[in-house]
Amino acid sequence: MAAPRTADAPERVRDSARTRAEILDVATAEFAANGYDGSRVDEIAALTRTTKRMIYYHFGGKKQLYIAVLERAYTRIRAAERQVDLEDLDPVDAVRRIAEVTFDHHGAHPEFIRLVTIENIHNAEHVKELVEMVDLGGPIVALLEDILRRGRQEGLFRADADAIDVHMMISAFCVFRVANRHTFGTIFGRDLVDPARTDHYRTMCGDLIVRYLTAA
Repeated sequence: MAAPRTADAPERVRDSARTRAEILDVATAEFAANGYDGSRVDEIAALTRTTKRMIYYHFGGKKQLYIAVLERAYTRIRAAERQVDLEDLDPVDAVRRIAEVTFDHHGAHPEFIRLVTIENIHNAEHVKELVEMVDLGGPIVALLEDILRRGRQEGLFRADADAIDVHMMISAFCVFRVANRHTFGTIFGRDLVDPARTDHYRTMCGDLIVRYLTAA
């Protein structure tokens, strides 16, 4: 006969989930600040309420922890995109809304931009492994393809618009604003993440995409 479930079981599950989330939060900050090679599991453990042994128990090792950090970071932006209610928006407003969501997410999560930058420095070494397990690009491409299809059907969007190109254009603006804020600010004396200019840049990002898609 199976042992009866105890009231402690759900709490243990919640504790485990909280521990994983705490480890991922600290690891994200460490990897974003120091890169993969410069981060140490010992330091991550010291900054959490757990131990190095428990980190290995939950994730298997430093590499697996790093890949889990990347997975969560990409999953969060994909989740934010999917949460946008596009049903009642025309194609122009829909693509603008996707651009704004990306803009807001990247501005709120500079650690994501640092992780992406680090991965590019290392030729996407760990992202290559991650894409074998998780579809990182499919959801946003499918979302944009649907918007572009509707826009073409209504005679609003150019016929040669490509979903991946549109995603690249949105990302280029949003990533540059966060990733290059320090060098750009030093050279030109303008803080790209100044809250006073946030609405201006959000609108600019949407305008760039809409005007490209609706160009004659």
